Amino acid sequence: MEQTDSPPATGPVRTINDLARLAGVSAGTVSRALAGKSVVNDDTRRRIEELAAQHQFRPNQMARRLRTQQTGLIGVVVPLGHERRQHLSDPFFMSLLGPLADALTERGYDLMLSRVIPDADDWLERIVTSGMLDGVLVIGQSDQFDAIERVAARYRPLVVWGSTLPGQHHCAVGVDNFEGGRLVGARLIARGCRRLAFLGELRSPEIAERHRGLCAAAAVAGLAPPLQLDTHLASDGMAGEIAAHLDRIAGQVDGIAAASDLIAMRAVRDLTDRGLRVPDDLAITGFDDLPFAEYMVPRITTVRQDLPTGAKAMVEALFARIDGRDAPSVEMRPLLVERDTA
Repeated sequence: MEQTDSPPATGPVRTINDLARLAGVSAGTVSRALAGKSVVNDDTRRRIEELAAQHQFRPNQMARRLRTQQTGLIGVVVPLGHERRQHLSDPFFMSLLGPLADALTERGYDLMLSRVIPDADDWLERIVTSGMLDGVLVIGQSDQFDAIERVAARYRPLVVWGSTLPGQHHCAVGVDNFEGGRLVGARLIARGCRRLAFLGELRSPEIAERHRGLCAAAAVAGLAPPLQLDTHLASDGMAGEIAAHLDRIAGQVDGIAAASDLIAMRAVRDLTDRGLRVPDDLAITGFDDLPFAEYMVPRITTVRQDLPTGAKAMVEALFARIDGRDAPSVEMRPLLVERDTA
């Protein structure tokens, strides 16, 4: 007869105490083992997990959350004060949400995703004081920088994807957008462009910093400040705006820095439909390095934001703050990816 290292059960296993008695350890050890805590040694944790599976034991998550005063839920919030028509299906959001969700679930947490149109000043206060969340990740500062600063002054488990500006209080993770803008400006100038334009709207700090970097590159080269042409990120209005801008600047510009890969892709399509060649007649750069930038024809020269690394840094900073530790902002180095359009 096959022997087992586990003692026979003396009754049904309904509670953590039942499982602890069966395993010959304390209830606290069982709780920590099933939560994946590293303080329980590997052999003990595996034995407890095997017993739990054998007896089809599932811990009472509601009771655990009441006991620990934690909900096991992280809010992921996308504020769209500057781009009210933009949707979560935007390729940038999807490229960041995937790694964020993976990093959270690996820690045993669920996420609550919210697309917020901030019509009231206290929109973020209402989220962080709801009692539903252990922490909040905000994707993008939008035009809500002051609202985020106000909440971050008293609510620690808050981390934002965005720029880090002088004197900023809230913890942000993102690329150095100024340097990214400078890199694409230098690239356009190096290939002979002398009359530059920027396709992008400046109400969010990230886009404004990209424009500022482009202007800095032009100034160093002794060129006139680039034309700034408001172009929204929402796809339903982008095509018409870009077409109107290209009509306006026809023959006046030989290099365009787009605020995003989506804007760059749309501009390339429009120029091609007009019979112009990219980059021979007009060079274009994007920003983000989303997957399609490498596969479209011509391939987009762009600035890479390492979104998987950034998502991991956001989650690490958030859980440090949940644990009461400090977590400073993280500013990642941008990488110029040279392809066909510039």
